[in-house]
Amino acid sequence: MNDLQELLANNKAWAAGITAKDPEFFNTLAKHQTPRYLWIGCSDSRVPSTQLVDLQPGDMFVHRNVANVVVHTDFNCLSVLQYAVDVLKVSHVIVCGHYGCGGVKAAMDNLQFGLIDNWLRHVQDVMHTHQELLAAISDDTLRLDKLCELNVIEQVLSVGKTTIVQNAWNRGQELAVHGWIYGLENGLIRDLDISITRQSDLIQKGASITP
Repeated sequence: MNDLQELLANNKAWAAGITAKDPEFFNTLAKHQTPRYLWIGCSDSRVPSTQLVDLQPGDMFVHRNVANVVVHTDFNCLSVLQYAVDVLKVSHVIVCGHYGCGGVKAAMDNLQFGLIDNWLRHVQDVMHTHQELLAAISDDTLRLDKLCELNVIEQVLSVGKTTIVQNAWNRGQELAVHGWIYGLENGLIRDLDISITRQSDLIQKGASITP
């Protein structure tokens, strides 16, 4: 319980600090949110989305799950995506993974933890798709890094294939989907050079990562 009391005390200090700098900050924030970005990232506690890019509350809509996976049957993720695109009118969807991802490593090593094994089958699908490319990498750490990157790229393509994004493009809405990856050891984000802004990009970008 002492740990929880510490969190509550931290919250009071944080809110007081914000209010001291801008007395109207929370009043303004409570009235509306107008984020330009949707962040789809990993649940890993070491990857705090808004902190990594130094944004304030209200600047970024966020969805996080283990291994930053986008599945067309995951109504949680799709609901967040639909609200961000159709209601909040975000301009950018960012899929951000991270090197050394435990979920990706568990999938690569075929480890078993229980229920989550079924979720990580989606990462194993990515691994099997790029089996030849990954097999050519002898170093285990580098192979894991590459799979983390490939997983992000595949999830970017998955976002672009959703009816939500497809419909947005069809009605002329400006919307881009990007793939990034975060380095735990240096705190830096790397752009994986995959950004899709229209349907034709799905074919072009998908073909570019085929072994």
